[in-house]
Amino acid sequence: MSNQTTRRIVKPWQAVLMLLVGIAIIIVGLLVLKLNNRIVLAIDGVVMCVMASIFGIKYDDLQAGIKETISSMIVAILILFAVGVLVATWMISGTVPFMIYYGMKLLTPGMFLPIVCLLCTFMSALAGTSWGTLATVGVACMGVAQGLGVPLEVTAGAVCVGAFFGDKVSPLSDSPVITSSVVEINMMEGIKHSLLSTGPAYLLSLVFFFVYGMRFGSGTVGGEAYNEILTTIDRMYNFNFLMLLPVAVVIVLIVMKKPTLPTFVAGSATAAVIAMVFQGAGLKETLSVMYSGFSIETGSSIVDAMLNRGGFTSMLSVVGLLIAAGIFGGPLRTAGVVEIFLEYTKKMAKTPKSMALVTILFHAVFFTITGAYYVSYPVVGSMVKDLYPEYGLHKKNLMRAMLDTGTGLAPLVPWATTGAYTATTLGVSNMAFAPFAPMLWLSIVFSILISVTGIGLAKDNPAAE
Repeated sequence: MSNQTTRRIVKPWQAVLMLLVGIAIIIVGLLVLKLNNRIVLAIDGVVMCVMASIFGIKYDDLQAGIKETISSMIVAILILFAVGVLVATWMISGTVPFMIYYGMKLLTPGMFLPIVCLLCTFMSALAGTSWGTLATVGVACMGVAQGLGVPLEVTAGAVCVGAFFGDKVSPLSDSPVITSSVVEINMMEGIKHSLLSTGPAYLLSLVFFFVYGMRFGSGTVGGEAYNEILTTIDRMYNFNFLMLLPVAVVIVLIVMKKPTLPTFVAGSATAAVIAMVFQGAGLKETLSVMYSGFSIETGSSIVDAMLNRGGFTSMLSVVGLLIAAGIFGGPLRTAGVVEIFLEYTKKMAKTPKSMALVTILFHAVFFTITGAYYVSYPVVGSMVKDLYPEYGLHKKNLMRAMLDTGTGLAPLVPWATTGAYTATTLGVSNMAFAPFAPMLWLSIVFSILISVTGIGLAKDNPAAE
């Protein structure tokens, strides 16, 4: 990019106008026209380039800014592709189905709610998808709840707590991958820090489900969906405890603090070998699954929806989103809009605590308006990330705040994509299950307490970056 000491930036009023127009396009595109968020961001980026050019910014500088922004996401893009391959191999090897099968067999009436929460946690963390968990294990658990007489709104709360906790802390989920890449920190370090707020909220939720669920101890676990899943999965796979080896490999390498990409490659390779040895998959079939994802027709639509996922190509839409976010964010940074926005933010936030609190509130409002964390993470994260070191704050605080107010709020906001999907899939309105999904809003409360008290706010350490 051109020399930072001499490059031209827009005037404050021009920066405000660009920011307002940019946000307006996002709101109209997502909420009014209901367009795909990738095309909305890409069009927004074009408009930002046009406005910046009118205000005197050279196109060559704008193009260089977009290139630099997208280049900074290359590692995250590679990780996303590795995640897609890992999920596919864990499906064909039987690793994820093994966890689902024996997890569901552990269901007992009195422990139904906490086990549902834990089962959805494992499914979401291992497969890296809250949506897939809701549509499969979540739907099955809702059917079991009807047979037990457990209120559906409480069951939906347990499903959501498990699904979205797993989504927030799984290195296979696109949420941590996107936030860590935007904030530019190590993903596992950011996930561990997010447990400061999410961990206590999750544990308190489990205690609530345990206490509340004790009243249903006299019921019987069963149901058509429940039996269909167990019977179909048992028929499709040859199970043994070696199915857990890929999980063990990934966990051990993470504990050893090995790089993310080699860790996921090792997990995929282990699963591929297991698929060929124990599931009878050929080398060509296994390699094809790595690219296009696992696909099978079991005769059960529920099980098909549960297992058919993953693959290199499954991540192309998320990669497209990151590129679109770069097209939108690049011109804003090059034209100096971000710098001017940060100066205004500094006037509002005088201390590290107030800076952390302002970020939480700003992202919560921006997400609630747009209803899409795929948009709010790249936009807000890219604007605020450079401020944190200036306040002596580690940028993993920003990742935690965005996950709490993005992934946490997503199933609760009725007009958000995830909120609408959750309510429709589980058959319970957002406001009905919200009181019974404590983690979703308690994690935000804990994040606010961390910001107000300063306890748990990670300090910036340049030597560790």
